[in-house]
Amino acid sequence: MSRRFRFSVRMLLSVTAAVAVVGSLAYAGHLNVGGNRVGGVSIDAEGVVREPSEDARGLLLEHYRKSIQNPSPDLAMPTDLRMISLKGLEAAIADARQNNLGQLPDEVRFLAGLQRIEYVFVYPDRNDIVLAGPGEGWKIRDDATVVGITTDRPVMLLDDLIVALRQVEAARQVGISVSIDPTQEGMQRLNEYLAEQRRRKSPVVPALWEPAMKEAFGPQQVRFTGVPTNSHFARVLLAADYRMKRLGMKLDPSPVKGLPSYIDLLNRTRLANNATPRWWLACNYDSVLKSEDGLAWQIRGQGVKAETEESFLTKDGQVAGTGKTSGPAKDWADAMTTHYDELSRVDGVFGELRNLMDMCVVAALIEKHGLLAKAGCS
Repeated sequence: MSRRFRFSVRMLLSVTAAVAVVGSLAYAGHLNVGGNRVGGVSIDAEGVVREPSEDARGLLLEHYRKSIQNPSPDLAMPTDLRMISLKGLEAAIADARQNNLGQLPDEVRFLAGLQRIEYVFVYPDRNDIVLAGPGEGWKIRDDATVVGITTDRPVMLLDDLIVALRQVEAARQVGISVSIDPTQEGMQRLNEYLAEQRRRKSPVVPALWEPAMKEAFGPQQVRFTGVPTNSHFARVLLAADYRMKRLGMKLDPSPVKGLPSYIDLLNRTRLANNATPRWWLACNYDSVLKSEDGLAWQIRGQGVKAETEESFLTKDGQVAGTGKTSGPAKDWADAMTTHYDELSRVDGVFGELRNLMDMCVVAALIEKHGLLAKAGCS
């Protein structure tokens, strides 16, 4: 599948902003995993994005460990083929609404510990579609991420799957994306600041520049397309975008050995011009395989890759793309792709992002090939 999730990541632009104004990310639904905190990023009542405090992390971890139940023995065992019935999920949701005030059991909320979707099976005789892939029981990691017992991969969430299935038409028409957009005035102030650093021939030290750049930039607007802004799905998009920027610009240390920052790869100590790269994360799947009768499908591939394009700041504070890539930026994107699987184990938001991509590819597959009709589902 070639559906692409484009997350604009502009070097030294929104990366340095510790705050971003979000339209509305108050979460509503049966599964409030993390509330307004996901992937090490907190979104407060005013829609401001920032690093959560240690107290907030501790409270979230305590809440998780009290409220999330251990999996049953049969679900705790690792398997290469955990099978999830869409018909069964629909029945579980209906039962919870009727008998349990909408509260779903953890095995439904966490899709029985499913960690990737590798197969889609259509059963016309049962009027059902089944999603299958590796799965196991779950645990609460110290960073308050719900992950597999042995793999440390984030488990898939029912709420995210529902969003992917419901938004498939919007995704087809406008795409699914997140961007953190500065104001034109903020861009102009930043451009002036960077020009001053070039005149002074200042070394590129993002950690030292960050406070001044933050002040120059001011608050930024987070914009989503294709997904509800009040969903866990949207918060994962935002958190992954934010985290990748900070890793690339060496504002956060790399949690993976062998993954350098973009700054480490520059091999120069001064800014040569106002050209800056941007990065985004895209789907990374091989060709989908199917059976002759079209009732069994296999989805293959790592799921995520990083891509880049060089852009520059115009005199009026606009960002313009060049259609080109620079050596260090391309090298960093390639390194991010190479280490993505390992990164997704230690930094949960990247694993959650891959889960979203799996779900959206599956939703597109079901819609494009009319699998609901083949299954006889209403």
